[in-house]
Amino acid sequence: MLPEIGHYVLIIALMLAALQSTVPLFGAYRRDPTLMAMAPHLAVGQLFAIAFAFAILTNAFVVSDFSVLAVAANSHTDKPLLYKISGVWGNHEGSMLLWVLILAIYGGAVALFGNNLPWTLKSRVLAVHGMIGFAFLLFIILTSNPFGRLYPAPLNGNGLNPILQDPGLAIHPPMLYMGYVGFSMAFSFSVAALMEGKVDPAWARWVRPWVLMAWICLTAGITLGSFWAYYTLGWGGWWFWDPVENASFMPWLSGTALLHSAIVVERRNALQSWTILLGILTFTLSLIGTFLVRSGVLTSVHSFANDPARGVFILAILVIATGGALALYAIRERELTQGSPFGLVSREAGLIVNNILLVVLAGVVFLGTFYPLLYDLVLGDKISVGPPFYNIVFVPIMMLLMTVLVFGPMLKWKRDDLRAVFSRGRIAAACAGLVLLVSLAVLLGSGWHYIGTALGFAFAAWLVLGTLFVIARRIRLGDGPLDTSLRLAASTPPSFYGFALAHAGLGITVAGITAMSSFAGENIRLMSIGDVAELAGFTFQLKEVGQGKGANFDYERAIFVIGRGSGTGFVMEPERRFYPVRQQTTTQAAITMNPARNLYITFGEKNGANQWAVRIFYHPLVGWIWGGAMLMALGGVLSLADRRLRIGMPQRARAGAMVA
Repeated sequence: MLPEIGHYVLIIALMLAALQSTVPLFGAYRRDPTLMAMAPHLAVGQLFAIAFAFAILTNAFVVSDFSVLAVAANSHTDKPLLYKISGVWGNHEGSMLLWVLILAIYGGAVALFGNNLPWTLKSRVLAVHGMIGFAFLLFIILTSNPFGRLYPAPLNGNGLNPILQDPGLAIHPPMLYMGYVGFSMAFSFSVAALMEGKVDPAWARWVRPWVLMAWICLTAGITLGSFWAYYTLGWGGWWFWDPVENASFMPWLSGTALLHSAIVVERRNALQSWTILLGILTFTLSLIGTFLVRSGVLTSVHSFANDPARGVFILAILVIATGGALALYAIRERELTQGSPFGLVSREAGLIVNNILLVVLAGVVFLGTFYPLLYDLVLGDKISVGPPFYNIVFVPIMMLLMTVLVFGPMLKWKRDDLRAVFSRGRIAAACAGLVLLVSLAVLLGSGWHYIGTALGFAFAAWLVLGTLFVIARRIRLGDGPLDTSLRLAASTPPSFYGFALAHAGLGITVAGITAMSSFAGENIRLMSIGDVAELAGFTFQLKEVGQGKGANFDYERAIFVIGRGSGTGFVMEPERRFYPVRQQTTTQAAITMNPARNLYITFGEKNGANQWAVRIFYHPLVGWIWGGAMLMALGGVLSLADRRLRIGMPQRARAGAMVA
């Protein structure tokens, strides 16, 4: 009975979304306060309806109600409780329900906490958001019902994919969706602004917290997904340029550009048209990611579904939403104010260059992702686009972007002098140059191909040191008494430290990527008990192999003793796990981590000569990749904590309330 209630509640949510899409929009057109006041209530009602349906589906997984098709296909009685709960979104139907739940959470948040918005703008934002909710609720009800019944119900379910039976499933998808779906608010604000024909600093102040929240979550989600794949899949890598990985990276790049562009609108009332276009583009790229994962156009460990009919439905949503928004943009673009003028050398110009490079990078990733798909569709032949393409095209543009990231914050608003800018950055440039020279002196003896490595370390130092010098200049460190610098440091807004931490975090990530790309080592071989392998100065001795039973799997575990010189050895224990329910075997890597390096061992199958396939990896500074990325997300959190982003622009809000 409960699953049927869940299905009916989703239909109620669809009706509420239909009302939310139309009534407030009509009210804003007529300036009717009663109709506009319905928007928050409808958004909150839709949130409660979807949350109730999601709770019913979660209960079905927890109690192992195998009469529900999604539960029978993705759960099992013997599965640990954590994986029963995370299994709710470990499948297409449940993950789509999580998708619309997060969409409704954002809409409900604007309804409850957007009191500083003018009534007309708030009504239009929630109406556009309701349209998105209506489209995806209709998609779920017509093609992806999570409450579909199975008769007769089996005694036990099919179990969850063993690769997904990991704590990462409990954290990574919800965090990623908070980012993906969160950019719907940028889309809604952009379309609502086009309806009003007005984009000003107040609008930028209102939209920026929502964009920042989505960017933080997407940054953390991509990072957690990279780390999860690293320790779960047993391949020893942190990024594969997989099409679905790219699908999350593209909106991150355009969302980063949107964040920087909104700053120009807020501070200088410029780039309004470009910012609106970025708001539409970023959510469009999020929808493209949803299409890739669920359409069946590619095969990936990240894919949820392989149903072309569902893909056509999502493609229709994508075309209607993007096409409608771009058509409105084409009609309204001339009515948007052009903003304040600025010089060729200025903070605004630096942010424009930043935006152009980020969008070009997103275009490069888009081309590398879709060219093989189009090639297969048109010519019927399969090709792959991998790291060599991105190393040649993506990396040089990224180096140029990193140069701009240091000089940009040193520029003054409106107009600046180029020689003065170079003077401000000369110390950071000298330090980065020193890092480059030292790296070249150390590495060139091993081959000319290490020039790229030296450049990578130099750019990483340039970002980190340049950011530190920007902070020092802000608080006038060394230009006056220490107590003055401390007072300025205490009064500096959190958003400034947030930007600094994000830029420095990118530098740390670049250092980790450089070290991994240049110095990672690998040893693949067959080993018998007692054999010793060597890698990067470490010895790896296979001591014994044992068997046992886990919660819902059987395992074969190897014990390796690792030594280095005459130092005391330590133990690493990789496993192979067999899940009887799914008749599937997985690899559980053994990893030892510290800030300088990771040691990584995977344990494979046994052959007839009592030997096991073993892969041993040495990964220098790999933890810096994820640590730097999480510092970037933390920088976003610091910026979000800035009180100015929470209070918005009350002057225009009061004016809007008076009109209502």
